[in-house]
Amino acid sequence: MRFGIFGSAQARRDVSRAEAARGFHEYVEANVEAEALGIHSSFLVEHHFTGMGQVSASLDLQTWVAARTTTLRIGTAVIVVPWHNPILLAEQAATLDLMSGGRLDLGIGRGYRHNEFDGFCMEPAEADGRFEEAVGLMVKSWTADQRFSHTGRFWRFKDIIVEPPPAQRPHPPLWIAAGKPQSIRKVAELGCNLLLDQFADTATIGQRVALFRAEVAARGRVFDPMHVAVARNVYVAKDKQDATAALERQAAQHARMLALSQRPDGSNRSHITAYADAPGGTEGSSLYGGPDRIADELAALRSVGVHYILINGGAQLMPTLRRFSAELLPAFT
Repeated sequence: MRFGIFGSAQARRDVSRAEAARGFHEYVEANVEAEALGIHSSFLVEHHFTGMGQVSASLDLQTWVAARTTTLRIGTAVIVVPWHNPILLAEQAATLDLMSGGRLDLGIGRGYRHNEFDGFCMEPAEADGRFEEAVGLMVKSWTADQRFSHTGRFWRFKDIIVEPPPAQRPHPPLWIAAGKPQSIRKVAELGCNLLLDQFADTATIGQRVALFRAEVAARGRVFDPMHVAVARNVYVAKDKQDATAALERQAAQHARMLALSQRPDGSNRSHITAYADAPGGTEGSSLYGGPDRIADELAALRSVGVHYILINGGAQLMPTLRRFSAELLPAFT
């Protein structure tokens, strides 16, 4: 199996500027140590308008990580494409890919948080159209050797050629977050890699992997299990009491995220909100406990076709990674 990080960082507003920067610097240092521990990749979220100082400029922060590492794959999970000018985004991504020596994994998505769409004064109903037009433009911008123009529903460009070229050819791997069957089929159709969320149970994850495998094969391509990454909340606990306390902290964090994500009419059933109704719905698939329990859960995921796990350790990322690398990583890699 292969393991990466699914992470975030904070730069708070209610502290000094030096203290605000510390959260981002600690994130960079954590990635440097993670590489030394044998972690394969680091995927960073993008969020806006939370009031909690979450990362908003993912590629900028990951550029710092790339400059301090040599083998770690540098990823995003995910950049919400509808909120970005696709040509500027393609240029920024190509620059990071070139400067990192071809280590960029560009995770992209349509977005799901109500407060973000509301803050950008964008209708969620436009997300699919903006996403599809933007992705087509980005791929064309990375692969076109001649100038081109574009007149679409959302963007217009005249006589452009995107620079610099990315290091990876034809372009950096695109990872798309999906869960619903029609969305998974679309990822296969686009020839992209699949990101699966941290909340679905093992059986559901297995069904999604099997569907993606079948859809890839139906299009005449060879399925690579490393083209599917599954995020999981992970905490290597000292004992049962420690695990219970950690789950309570996680539940409180998810409640805050739900408040930002849900629409006023309660109609958002995407991603985290889809698991909100059942008690413990966002914690049920977490890998919280001693090494033996986590090993059993990893083996169960592997048995349904999962070979690439992204570890979300939250505020306890580095203590979790240190114990994970010492007590679990050797048995699964």
